Amino acid sequence: MSGDINLTHTSALILQTIGGGYLYGFDIMEATGLPSGTVYPALRRLEQLALIQSRWEKESKALAEQRPARKYYKLTALGEKTLGKSMQRYPLLKHLKGARS
Repeated sequence: MSGDINLTHTSALILQTIGGGYLYGFDIMEATGLPSGTVYPALRRLEQLALIQSRWEKESKALAEQRPARKYYKLTALGEKTLGKSMQRYPLLKHLKGARS
């Protein structure tokens, strides 16, 4: 199938992390141990591939918590399908803690 998207291990890990409930950049960095210089470019690529979609939180919430606004990410249907295929390609991902406790 020429339409299949083959992700790198790092991109698959980030996709799995989002699917597990880690929804914004810093949260994803903490869960994966990856640096911002890896996570944020990967998030942009995943969004360009339509595997994830993002939305900014309301400014009022961020101001109430005295922090910058967060950009939240979620898997698209294509992202979920691609993640499933990536789990087959990278079997070790199955052994990582994927969801918040």
